[in-house]
Amino acid sequence: MSVFTAPDFRDHEQVVFAADPASGLRAIVAIHDTRRGPALGGCRFWSYADEAAAVADALRLSRGMTYKSALARLPLGGGKCVVLGGAAEVKTPALLTALGRAIDRLGGRYITAEDIGVKPEDLRIVRAETPHVAGLPETSGDPSPVTALGVFAGVRAAARHRLGVESLAGLTVAVQGLGAVGRALADQLAAAGAKLVVADIKADAVAAAVAELGATAVSVDDVYDAEADIFAPCALGAVLNDETIPRLKAAVVAGSANNQLARARHGAALRARGVLYAPDYAINAGGIINIAHEDRATGAYDRAGALAAVAAIGDTLSEIFARADAEDRPTSEIADAMAEERLAES
Repeated sequence: MSVFTAPDFRDHEQVVFAADPASGLRAIVAIHDTRRGPALGGCRFWSYADEAAAVADALRLSRGMTYKSALARLPLGGGKCVVLGGAAEVKTPALLTALGRAIDRLGGRYITAEDIGVKPEDLRIVRAETPHVAGLPETSGDPSPVTALGVFAGVRAAARHRLGVESLAGLTVAVQGLGAVGRALADQLAAAGAKLVVADIKADAVAAAVAELGATAVSVDDVYDAEADIFAPCALGAVLNDETIPRLKAAVVAGSANNQLARARHGAALRARGVLYAPDYAINAGGIINIAHEDRATGAYDRAGALAAVAAIGDTLSEIFARADAEDRPTSEIADAMAEERLAES
């Protein structure tokens, strides 16, 4: 397996494989770009099909974090850590301790935070081994609610641009994934008067949304065919691909999942169908914006400043949409170009 020739390798600065036989730790840390500052990105636990799949995920996610921070003009670069194995299977205090030691050996080039399978409380164990941790419970804490706020602002901006409406009342939104961010987004959409179609692999999460939000449940496969105005992917990545894009009924795709496009060409495929795509790393930047407003040295956290910056996600997306129309290019390409322009400012 070669990293340098991997399809998702994009001039990454550093890719580290970390192992600790005693705890069972097997992790990959990908540092994409540190021109704007140290690479910040969450750590996720996942049962990958093989090591190549884990490497691909780390490479794609770390590049997304670079662009996410650049678009938001944060003094941070992009990185990601993936741990091979689901949290329920491999996560132990000993493994988290070993993970902290592995991160510390990078000397501050990478700062870790919460992601799939990692809770803010877990970060305390990691923090005992390294200062290069963000999102602790006593500082900014769980970023999910703030991420959802940013996605909601992005959904409103997309609806305004594509559907010509100021209010979400009466619109139908198909929410794929009811995890921490997806459910928080669903709550905000319901409060705004939107009708919800929901899907999740966890039946209890779907049942709760049906009972509490009046949502309509569909299967995780049928959600692509839902008669909806907006499709909000809030689960895993690569859900927009050759098979799913032709099935979409929605005029807007705007959700919190990372790496929603299976391949770069799928941004053009969405535009060709008249679907407005809110680039994932632009719309879901609320979490890293939130973390960027904490001072890791003092523990201070500027929540008011964080929320104001997250609200501006809608403005960033509106700029992307307008430029995409003016240049007749996919929004995904425009977002990449804008991120590269802001990286060049570094």
